[in-house]
Amino acid sequence: MKRTATDAGRSAEDRALAFLQQQGLQLVERNARCRRGEIDLVMRDGTTLVFVEVRQRTHSRFGGAAASIDARKQARLWRSAQYFLCRYVSMPPCRFDAICIDGMDLTWLRHVMHG
Repeated sequence: MKRTATDAGRSAEDRALAFLQQQGLQLVERNARCRRGEIDLVMRDGTTLVFVEVRQRTHSRFGGAAASIDARKQARLWRSAQYFLCRYVSMPPCRFDAICIDGMDLTWLRHVMHG
């Protein structure tokens, strides 16, 4: 059976989630959707809320996974995070991270966006 892009994305998110949990982060929500976009993983690192974008590329012909998080994608993530945070009475400390999977290599990039 042929593997779809959805299957590949789900597999990448599963791998990223397992990795982050091994690093001590706790899952808050997966695939947090709103009309402004989607956040792949929302995690808690101590008292900090972490919005995680998971990107996977099988080859780096077009710059790899990290390069695929362009300005438009960053803006969408920012708006989605703002919407997500509306449910909090008191604003928790937050950060944006990325898990980039290039082939078999996984890289955790912390504090990738600033607001």
